[in-house]
Amino acid sequence: MRDFLLIAVFAFLGAAAAGLLGAFVLRLLRHRSVAVSLTVVAAVTVVAMLAGTLAVARAMFLSAHDLTVVTTVAAMAAVVSLATALVLGRWVVARSRELTLAARTFGEAGSFAAPGGAVTAELAELSRELAATSARLTESRERERALETSRRELVAWISHDLRTPLAGLCAMAEALEDGVVQDPERYFRQIRTEVDRLNGMVGDLFELSRIHAGALALTPTRMSVYDLVGEALAGADPLAREHGVRLVGGRVEPVPVEVDGKEMTRVLANLLVNAIRRTPADGTVAVAAERREDSVVLSVTDGCGGIPEQDLPRVFDTGWRGTQARTPPAGAGLGLAIVRGIVEAHEGHAAVRNVSGGCRFEVTLPAAR
Repeated sequence: MRDFLLIAVFAFLGAAAAGLLGAFVLRLLRHRSVAVSLTVVAAVTVVAMLAGTLAVARAMFLSAHDLTVVTTVAAMAAVVSLATALVLGRWVVARSRELTLAARTFGEAGSFAAPGGAVTAELAELSRELAATSARLTESRERERALETSRRELVAWISHDLRTPLAGLCAMAEALEDGVVQDPERYFRQIRTEVDRLNGMVGDLFELSRIHAGALALTPTRMSVYDLVGEALAGADPLAREHGVRLVGGRVEPVPVEVDGKEMTRVLANLLVNAIRRTPADGTVAVAAERREDSVVLSVTDGCGGIPEQDLPRVFDTGWRGTQARTPPAGAGLGLAIVRGIVEAHEGHAAVRNVSGGCRFEVTLPAAR
């Protein structure tokens, strides 16, 4: 037993000395190729075994013949190990270079294509992560491109919509200054109407900028959907009467929600105003609310005749107004964008689909717990 312990101690000391030397060499070569590191690791393994064997042989006084045999075996093992390490290292380096080239094209062209052929598990995982990152960046670029297009359209449309009332205000002011107006009161009313329009457009722009900046501060309170819809219907009733449109709100379930009452009232008001203005006289705008599993769905159905299928995905985009003329009462195309922003701030989502004779806007909100 004592001899066995001595053999173990001498073998450990010899191997430890070789391991420390190998660690020092690896530290010196830490910035070199992985093939060099693998070769050093293989060499350390063989040298550690040989050093342990020589230490034991020296302590146990093995014969010269036995020592030569052991040394020869270790040398052959070293040759094979080093050759294997070099082959493996070159293969790993080749795969790494292919991945590097693919990543370089990813940075230049914006898309990543994983190199073919067998690779190690780590390189395969890295390829998957790069592919996933490429997909996310592509989606981000598409969203940024769509947002930039929307911004350009918004600037163009806002410029058009601002120019019209400003030109009218200028003309009416000049007429009043020159004293050529026979009915000044009518001009004053018209000026007030145009100012209200401008004020509404500026308010919408401010609201939209807060939504895009993530600065929309919500104060959620628990309330009944019935009360929320009732308040919105009462506010939209004068406009509906003016356009000869019937408002229907019979299918409203009194389910509770936790929302910012002011902001959600604005959401319903925007949807109702949009629906009333696009529904022909003697038409109907219906409001409904129902519970669906863990959510509450508010819907506004109009009689606009439907939206072209190719335009449905863009309905909630900033500045979108379809193919209608960019003149009052079409507005600046911000109402539905504001609707989506406020609803998403409540962790809900807004959608639209065509129904018989018109379209239905749906707002889905989390139900109160």
